[in-house]
Amino acid sequence: MDTLKTRQVSPDGAGRAVRVMVVTPLGEGGKGGIDRIMDEIRHRLEKSPRPDLSVSFQVTRGQGHIALSPLLVAGLLLRLAGRPFGFGPDVQHINLSSHGSTLRKIAVARTARLFGIPYIIHLHGSEFRSYWQGASPGLSGLIRDMFKHASGILVLGRVWHDFILERVPEAGSRIEILPNATPMPTQPRSAAGDVVTILFLGEVGARKGVPQLIEALSCLPRELPWRAIIAGNGAIDEAKTALAGHGLSERVAVPGWVGPADVARLLSEADVLVLPSFGENLPMSVIEGMARGLAVVTTPVGAVEDIIESERTGLLVPPGDSKALAHALERVVGDGELRRRLGDAAQAFHREHLEIGGYVERLVTIWRDHARR
Repeated sequence: MDTLKTRQVSPDGAGRAVRVMVVTPLGEGGKGGIDRIMDEIRHRLEKSPRPDLSVSFQVTRGQGHIALSPLLVAGLLLRLAGRPFGFGPDVQHINLSSHGSTLRKIAVARTARLFGIPYIIHLHGSEFRSYWQGASPGLSGLIRDMFKHASGILVLGRVWHDFILERVPEAGSRIEILPNATPMPTQPRSAAGDVVTILFLGEVGARKGVPQLIEALSCLPRELPWRAIIAGNGAIDEAKTALAGHGLSERVAVPGWVGPADVARLLSEADVLVLPSFGENLPMSVIEGMARGLAVVTTPVGAVEDIIESERTGLLVPPGDSKALAHALERVVGDGELRRRLGDAAQAFHREHLEIGGYVERLVTIWRDHARR
């Protein structure tokens, strides 16, 4: 059970600290984007504790076998049941994705309501729209009920704000847009050599557009000085086979899953970040590429258009269009000035809107406000 707390210090004249329970899927070191954000929040709160705030992190899926998740959920529900006896949180932050995550979080939200605990839904799942739209009437009603009774709803961009508003119009005043965020990189930049490095970070497979990426790379002029790295878990063998079929095995590395330290190193060595995905909420890899000042080539899916303006902070191509993707990659590989212009604008946007320090401050304010309600 992954539960950590910031140091509890009762503020002078303010009574005990406000207790916040953050419900996260995999826990510390998890591979998902939301787990990486929650890890960063955890580390910052541990480094700089807030006297009026006590934050615990509770896992519902875990990194072990899926069969163990009911035990994790049961333990969480028992903690909520301690509220009438002076235990349990004052406010709950529920990270929500689709499928099994939704089923687990429905149980968590209903239990929180039972014991009078205000909860905030933080929607981050890229497939949530199609999941809810395809749900049975009974499940759809439970999902709607979860949002309807939430004290607050956090979404990652305008498209998700509008989707929840359409589905639960009475919750409109409680929906807030809180884009994902990352720290500014600390590792020195070591890219911009004679060979341009194209980097993909994410699940290797069809949803992220890896087949189209491989096809696009095969269309690049052979004389262009480029290499590529396709890093992430997923369909590794299929990607390697496709690359071999196109004669690209020597130019494209597929290292599999890489941890945070290796991600930072790869970003520092890259010139271009590419993510030709068919579906996203707000992808962390794009934000990480922007923080590093890379030229971003991606697709206008999910809330991507909130942060990437084509020809200014990156290049947008239609999902599934390998020819358009190849053309965009050829442009940024062949034009150093374009790469620098896009990367500089992306980095400036990140500093102003997507830096994790401001994100944490805003989230802490949201927790305090909802605890008071």
